[in-house]
Amino acid sequence: MSHSTHPGFHVEVTDGIAVVTLDRPKANAIDAATSYALGEAFVGFERDPSVRVAIFTGNGEKFFSAGWDLGAAAEGEAFDSDYGAGGFGGFTNLPNRRTPVIAAVNGLAVGGGFEIAMAADMIVAAEHAQFFLPEAGLGILPDNGAVRLPRLLPGPIAREMLLTGRRMGADEAARWGLVNKVVPAAELMAAARQLATDICWAAPLSVTAILDIERRTAQMDPIEAMGIIQDLPSYRAAIDSEDAQEGNDAFAEKRSPIWKGR
Repeated sequence: MSHSTHPGFHVEVTDGIAVVTLDRPKANAIDAATSYALGEAFVGFERDPSVRVAIFTGNGEKFFSAGWDLGAAAEGEAFDSDYGAGGFGGFTNLPNRRTPVIAAVNGLAVGGGFEIAMAADMIVAAEHAQFFLPEAGLGILPDNGAVRLPRLLPGPIAREMLLTGRRMGADEAARWGLVNKVVPAAELMAAARQLATDICWAAPLSVTAILDIERRTAQMDPIEAMGIIQDLPSYRAAIDSEDAQEGNDAFAEKRSPIWKGR
């Protein structure tokens, strides 16, 4: 196990799972400096093959994240500041991200905090969690949210949330498929870790290729998409890997595979 502390968050890595915990009382809001440091952490995960999955959560039970730090804004920080290599929150715009991210939403996911959750590959939410985008009522824009939310929810529901700032509770989010699982607050991190452990069961190169295929073909016709995926480097890396043979051998021998990531 390794543990590192940064201004505004800390990281703990155990058994291939990196847990990133925002810790900026009172609302886990993120300023440009914190976002920049988060980006460095997520870039580090991309370069470290021992990190298989990341979990992003907030400290406490009230706020997952209130998004952009309006206190920093009042002191002159610009809305379009440099938020680092991964965009706001460390990974929302990280190019070609291979590491799956699970958002463990422990409370209110507000504005940019909701955008961080949307950018994750899966969401586990505490029962009291809520999601909302108040930016239009503040005279600013939920830029990432305006792009992502209509892809995750039916258009009329997404537009209602974007234009009115209305709150969506965890149970409703689960009904719409926005959230994978809703659990009591006390069980949140255990549920997120179990999901991360389940992902670690799969071959690393297979996980990378699946995420890559999804992102590259999201807007394509299925026939068009099938025509390009076999030429993707990630596809070939997985199919032609030692792990592909190991998976077959382990199945035949009725044992657990030993992945090498090559």
